[in-house]
Amino acid sequence: MHMDESEVHVMSDVPDPSRQDEDQLLPQLVAHLREHRTKLRQEWTSRIQDTHLLEAMTPQEMATETTSVYDNYVEVLETGSVEALQHYARDLSERIIPRGVETHEVIGIVLLLRDVLARSLFEKYQRDFALLNRVLDAYEPAANRIANTVAVSFVDERERVIRQQQDAIRELSTPVLPVRERLLILPIIGVLDSERARQLTEQLLSGIRTHRAKVVVIDITGAPDVDATVANHLVQTVDASRLMGASVIITGLSPKIAQTLVTIGVDLSKMNTIGDLQGGLAEAERLLGYTVTREAGATSS
Repeated sequence: MHMDESEVHVMSDVPDPSRQDEDQLLPQLVAHLREHRTKLRQEWTSRIQDTHLLEAMTPQEMATETTSVYDNYVEVLETGSVEALQHYARDLSERIIPRGVETHEVIGIVLLLRDVLARSLFEKYQRDFALLNRVLDAYEPAANRIANTVAVSFVDERERVIRQQQDAIRELSTPVLPVRERLLILPIIGVLDSERARQLTEQLLSGIRTHRAKVVVIDITGAPDVDATVANHLVQTVDASRLMGASVIITGLSPKIAQTLVTIGVDLSKMNTIGDLQGGLAEAERLLGYTVTREAGATSS
């Protein structure tokens, strides 16, 4: 059947019945959920306890958070504001992640709330099957949007916290230590991968600038091994430090790491290597013009 442009335009202006139903029924749902707020929240809390979720939280904390989640849930059903929900979900995540709450627990409690509220609507409208279907058609998409938004926001916040913790651990594992004026030491302990090597360079160059260092001792006694990529990065770190006016002394080279440097063809004449940290510090003091004198009356050990 052929339709001209005027007929198509008229049909496009016809309101969507499902959209009309949602606009008309959601206010009724919200009123019902607010009227029975105490009963429904208690039922939801009971379900949470039965399924052993949020056990890391105290009863008082659970009461506070479930009340807050319930009220925000109903408010989003009323306003449809996903942005407000995202903001709330981030705030919620910031509060409960440090308490040891896991991702599956957050998703679980939101889905339990969705089901508790759906059961309440079923009881209210069960005598009018046609109306019940319309009510659920309006409720379920909105409830699913809420569950999805909360889950995504929680996962994003958890990943942010994990990244923050990893950065803190890396910073602690590669400390740039000022030994004396213009002298820094960077002890490397543990596996040195590409990401950590990159961070090492950033921290070292920042330390050189902050302390106006002239000599840096990089001690890799505690690094069991490095691959060719990391070895090249180490050489680049030496070059970058030199460009910033600091000489680099590398101490604690293991035979395995030394072999890696030779294998990849590193120009060892560009690297000042000393066997151990004590010798490296002595060489650093020599480069800085320090002299070690023995106090009068001191005896050799």
